[in-house]
Formats: sequence, structure tokens, C-alpha cells
Amino acid sequence: MSDAKTSNQMWGGRFAAGPSAIMEAINASIGFDRKLYGQDIRGSLAHAEMLAETSIISKADQEKIAHGLNTILKEIEDGKFTFSTRLEDIHMNVEARLAELIGPAAGRLHTARSRNDQVAVDFRLWVKDEFNRVAVALKGLIAVFLRRAEEHAATVMPGFTHLQTAQPVTFGHHCMAYVEMFARDLSRVRDAIERMDESPLGAAALAGTGFPIDRHMTAKALGFREPTRNSLDSVSDRDYALEFLSTAAICATHLSRLAEEIVIWSTPQFAFVRLSDSFSTGSSIMPQKKNPDAAELVRAKTGRVNGHLIGLLTVMKGLPLTYSKDMQEDKEAVFDAAETLDLMLAAMTGMVGDMTVNEPAMKKAAGSGYSTATDLADWLVRTLGLPFREAHHVTGRAVALAEQKKVGLEKLSLDDLKSIHDGITDDVFSVLAVQNSVKSRKSFGGTAPAEVRRQIRYWQKRLAKA
Repeated sequence: MSDAKTSNQMWGGRFAAGPSAIMEAINASIGFDRKLYGQDIRGSLAHAEMLAETSIISKADQEKIAHGLNTILKEIEDGKFTFSTRLEDIHMNVEARLAELIGPAAGRLHTARSRNDQVAVDFRLWVKDEFNRVAVALKGLIAVFLRRAEEHAATVMPGFTHLQTAQPVTFGHHCMAYVEMFARDLSRVRDAIERMDESPLGAAALAGTGFPIDRHMTAKALGFREPTRNSLDSVSDRDYALEFLSTAAICATHLSRLAEEIVIWSTPQFAFVRLSDSFSTGSSIMPQKKNPDAAELVRAKTGRVNGHLIGLLTVMKGLPLTYSKDMQEDKEAVFDAAETLDLMLAAMTGMVGDMTVNEPAMKKAAGSGYSTATDLADWLVRTLGLPFREAHHVTGRAVALAEQKKVGLEKLSLDDLKSIHDGITDDVFSVLAVQNSVKSRKSFGGTAPAEVRRQIRYWQKRLAKA
């Protein structure tokens, strides 16, 4: 096929010569938008059926088109389809092959549509499919956290602020914090699907069409709630792609925070968890090393996802209505972010599911750093009626004395504590043990094991309905 013939087939009679090699290279998208082949063929099948139903094309031509498209689908899935950069994109590659298979009837398929609404519907379908895959992966990760939380609802560990020991909590409570985060990610996925669940097919180039098409029919056939309501917006909207990248970036940030904790917790200095060999690597020179590489890579890949979001926001920020070729840059960002997020979710689900929790190390660390100091202050308020600010001051003196004696708060004698405030009784020791501290925090959403188990039951029910 000559360049001129290729050019004419793609762009019509106005162009006498084909594109230069440089123009062909910068203009072609088939290297990445071939991922849309399934959605492109689905959209074309629905469009052809609608054209026949509205008598815009004959039933005989529609049947030829459907047979040809299904043949192409099988060729692609079997690896027997030849993609051509000279045909620019997935749409023209499929249409050209359809013409080879069924002849002139193939030319009727593009009636009442443009590549503008064609790519818009293809990409929406792909993003919607990917959102649903992410939802399944998030549910799997949440389920793993719920299982670990149930196992460790009463396993004491230190809670941190500024990465300094703050107050005792339970590992189950810590796990439930990630349930909350990833559940919000799941809700963002569901919300985004609801917003994007409209079909742009039928908007044509930008102004709609004079043919008596039935856009509700194609919307229903493709699984959309309804058709879009403005043809200009239909072909120029990429909010759904931006929402996908935004949702992916927030989720990746949650995964990165978790990955950072796993990296810290798996160090010999903390030794809170031990990763299995499946998610660790060794050193080429230091035989004792066991590196948390899977967690580190999850942490690093967050930057990649975030970069794609900023990239597409920048592409879209100055585009006038309606379609501009700049929008071809949307797909690689979304495709790569989707693959990256899928891998990150799978890796984290595996790591959390089979890591070993070192309960003794967590319990020992939970009592470090005078973590029950707030419990002492609260006891002074509850039992002696001190104003909290005075109780805070008394507790600070007790911490200073414990530091001086190089012991924990619970190891100070009653006489030591009475020297700071003579109203203190030996009942105070009931709140200075980390287990008692944890059990006392029964407020809604608190770290008391009974409350943690209540929240686990709540999320198990919600997850079953999600």
C-alpha cells in the first residue's frame, strides 16, 4: 500500500501525499492504544447493531460487519493480527482489516461517528474496566487486613507520633487504620465509576450527527447508565482519566506509607515483623542481609503514579474545546499507572498476608519511652480531680524522675510518686501497665481490643456488601 493510498484512506481526498516518517512517528498511537482493541471492537459491534436497528445500514451489512469484527478479535487474541504504524491507531487498524475481510460493507461502519467519539468510548470502557479490577484488588487487601486485625486485636505495640513512642495501641488497631484508608480508596473507585458511567458514542466529531441514531441503545449495549448529554464535552472530557490517576495516586500514597512502616518494622532495631522469602531479597556481598525490596519498590513506584497524574493534568490544563491531538497523551499515563497500581496492590496483599508478627518485640517496645505517661495524667484527673494541665505537670516530673533512675514509670515506687504528689495511691499502678492502658481506651474507634473487634465486625459486614 503506497503512502498516498494510506493517507487517502485515513484522511480523505484532501491530502495528496502520505505523512513523513517523523510525522508518522509522532502521530501514531498504535504502539500503546492497541490495548483498547477489545473495547474498540465492543463499541463498533454496538454501533453497527444500532445502525441496523435504526435502518441507517442494512441488516445484511451489519451481519457482515459483526462477523468481520469478531474475526479480527480472534486474530488479535491469537497473536495473528499485524498492527501498522502507518494506520495510526487501533481504530484505523481494525477498520482497514475489516475492509480486507468483508469489502465495501466495512466502509458503512463509520457512519454517524468519528474517531473522536470512538476513542472517547473506548477509553471510558477501558478505564471503567480497570476501576472494577482495582475495586476487586482493594477488597482483597482489606480482607487480608481484617484477618490480621482479628488475629492481633489484643497484641500490644507502641503507637507513634513523630516516629517517637507515644501511647500503647494494638497491632489489630493499627491494621484497622489501613482498613479505613483502603476502604476510602474503594469508595473513591465506586464514586468515580458512577460519575463516568455515561456513553459518549454518538457525539461524533463534536456536534452530534444528523443521522437518526439511538444513543440510548448503544449506551445500554455497552453497559453504561445513559448517554452523555453534551456532544462538545463528550469528545473533550478526560475527567474520568484524571480521576483514575488521582484515585491511583491517593491509593499508592497509602500503600507507600504502609511500605515505609514495613521497611522500618523489619529492621533488626525494631524487629516487629519478618517478611517471607517471597517478598525479600539478599545481598550479593553480605550473606546476613534480608532486604524488604518488595516494600521498598512499592514505596518508590508511588512517585511514578503521582508523576502520571501531574503529567495529564498539565496536558489538559490549556486545551480549548473540543478535541486536540494533545489528548493522545492520556493513554500511556493511565495504562502505566494502572499496571503499576495493580502490581503494588498485589505485592502489598501478599506481604501483609504472610508476614510474621513478632509479638514479644512489639510488647517490649510498647512500654518504652514512658508510653503510659498519658494514663498517669488521666488517672490524676479522674481520681484526684486535678485540672489536666496540673496533672500534665505532675506527670512530667514523674517522667523526669524515672529517666533519672533509668527505669520505666511502672517501676517507680509509691514513695517516689508520693514525693511528686502526696495524693497518689498504689491504685495508680493499675494504669501504668501497657495492657491495662490499652484495655482502658474503650471510646468509639479506640484501641481497646473489644472496640477493635467491634470495628472488625462492622467492616466485615460492609466488605461483604461492597
